[in-house]
Amino acid sequence: MKRLFSYFETLVDPYAPYPREDHPPQTLARFMGGYARPFRRIFAVTALFSVLVAGVEIALIWLMGWIVDILQGDPAQVWADHGAVLIGLAVFILLIRPAIQLIDVMLLNNAIMPNFGSLIRWRAHGHVMRQSVGWFENDFAGRIANRIMQTPPAAGEAVFQIFDAITFSIAYVAGALLVLWGADWRLVLPLLAWLVAYGALMRWTIVRVGPASQRASDARSAITGRVVDSYTNIHAVKMFARHEAEMDYAGEAIEHARRTFQDEMRIYTVMDFGLVVLNGILIVGVVGLAVALWMQGQASVGVVAAATALALRLNAMTGWIMWALTTLFRQLGVVKEGMETIAQPIDLVDVPGARELEMTTGEIVFDGVRHHYGRGAGGLDAVDLTIAPGEKVGLVGRSGAGKSTLVKLLLRFYDLEGGAIRIDGQDIAEVGQDSLRAAIGVVQQDSALLHRSVRDNIRYGRPDASEDEILRAARQAEAHDFILELQDAAGHQGYDAHVGERGVKLSGGQRQRITLARAILKDAPVLVLDEATSALDSEVEAAIQDTLYAMMDGKSVIAIAHRLSTIAHMDRIVVLDQGRVAEQGSHAELLERGGIYAGLWARQSGGFLGDDRGDDQGDDQGGPGAQAQVAQ
Repeated sequence: MKRLFSYFETLVDPYAPYPREDHPPQTLARFMGGYARPFRRIFAVTALFSVLVAGVEIALIWLMGWIVDILQGDPAQVWADHGAVLIGLAVFILLIRPAIQLIDVMLLNNAIMPNFGSLIRWRAHGHVMRQSVGWFENDFAGRIANRIMQTPPAAGEAVFQIFDAITFSIAYVAGALLVLWGADWRLVLPLLAWLVAYGALMRWTIVRVGPASQRASDARSAITGRVVDSYTNIHAVKMFARHEAEMDYAGEAIEHARRTFQDEMRIYTVMDFGLVVLNGILIVGVVGLAVALWMQGQASVGVVAAATALALRLNAMTGWIMWALTTLFRQLGVVKEGMETIAQPIDLVDVPGARELEMTTGEIVFDGVRHHYGRGAGGLDAVDLTIAPGEKVGLVGRSGAGKSTLVKLLLRFYDLEGGAIRIDGQDIAEVGQDSLRAAIGVVQQDSALLHRSVRDNIRYGRPDASEDEILRAARQAEAHDFILELQDAAGHQGYDAHVGERGVKLSGGQRQRITLARAILKDAPVLVLDEATSALDSEVEAAIQDTLYAMMDGKSVIAIAHRLSTIAHMDRIVVLDQGRVAEQGSHAELLERGGIYAGLWARQSGGFLGDDRGDDQGDDQGGPGAQAQVAQ
């Protein structure tokens, strides 16, 4: 039996290679059709067996009527005349019918259901992961995850209902019409009248349940987004004592979801009442007419028995069929809602035939770079800047000047709105994104970590690194000693300890040292330090200064810092102001010039810019307008 299960479960590989689409289909039918393509043959065979199962059920009801008729004769003669047929019927019911049923359910339950949902989830996750950083910044992570999780089972449930209920019921009703027609054509009339009324009720329900289901699904996703937002920022919630406000914020979404669900359930209540009325008409119509025909001598007792069995079976099935249909369209509504996320076009893609970035010397050229976050203002405006091979450049400026935007553009988190960025003469828009980012090591101010072990977080910089290399990088980042003292709730210790979501179980300085170790391990030819030591105390920062200098050796470096003393030793300091290069030169030259940099240095208090906090947020919003002419 295990081999039989294994055979059906491996008929389709949900992880098989597939052509990736940057612009997925936007209609529900084409969207579902794309995912269903690997299952076409399985679907066809499943539909065939669903029809066979329905045909067997109808045949058994017809045979029951035939048996009732033949049993009215002498028992010995009945056995003599029909014994072989009755034995054959028993064998069919005991052996062949279960085999047909088994194949039908194994196709549906073992070949389709586990693999169809997994295929959709795998491919949908892959599509979302290819989206740009900017795309993720425009939505709730919780809502994205919710749609990735709820769309595959909804699509699988829709397919299940098609084959388990819809195909079966169509074949069953068609068989019932044939049986009744064969018995007496007049018995078909009440069934046809019932089918018309049933179709009208079905249409009324389906037209309403699809949109109602999508509204309810949207409302559930909104709850997830709000709740996850509160959980992710629980420190801020507690810090500002905003528990009740967050409860109200979530309560609004929960109440909206309750109202949308109430609207959906009202449809089902009307549907259920309509079914009871229609089924009463069906039973009275078909059975009553069959009895009337028997009383007139125009129908046998077997016909009455078969007609009664069919009517009662249809009566039992109608609620199931209607529920299956409404479930189908409700789940399709969930899929359609999920398409709002997983069918969005990829907005930042590699050009056709993009080649791998080939690093030679590490020269970086920003040539007339413009980016305003699609608003026509803020961000960067015509930035010209060349970083020579191996040069260490410090980047400073007030909040919103464009420092972090420049780094994000170098990493191609966004596409330029004008100009070009070239590394060793290669336009980064024409090389593969993965090869570009593989050549750039980054240590950010926001040193978020993955909810995995310390070892996995450090190894993220270079997955093939050995254990000795991981330990060496941790020691260079002054992280080894505190790592050995870590222990998580599951009892994992040291490098095996898990750091919590976004590294929440560690202090800011500990997180930053682990991300620094990750960058050391990566050892990329271009290094970006975006407030790399902002979370470190002075003692730790002093301890790793030699490590930082060693990291920079032989690399082209861009270092962003509010603490100007950390970049005063750079080969060159570039001052951004209102999205343009305002000044550049060595620390001494800029102080002597008495411009923006000199003013910032003079206003330093404890080594920080007094008016320059939150640069990342300012840059993400595009910053103030950029109108000044570039200064070289």
